[in-house]
Amino acid sequence: MKLLVIGSGGREHALAWKLAQSPRVQKVFVAPGNAGTALESGLENVAITDTSALIDFARKEH
Repeated sequence: MKLLVIGSGGREHALAWKLAQSPRVQKVFVAPGNAGTALESGLENVAITDTSALIDFARKEH
């Protein structure tokens, strides 16, 4: 399963990090993410802040 976490703060980082630990999760995208999420294995920052573009990204990755 692929997941998208929206936000750039510490709470979003912690949530994405914990989600990535699940064996059921293939990939966790974080939009826009931060320097900490960029360093975590299993997480990928998505540099999209425009809502329409973010919806398109989510549909494409689904």
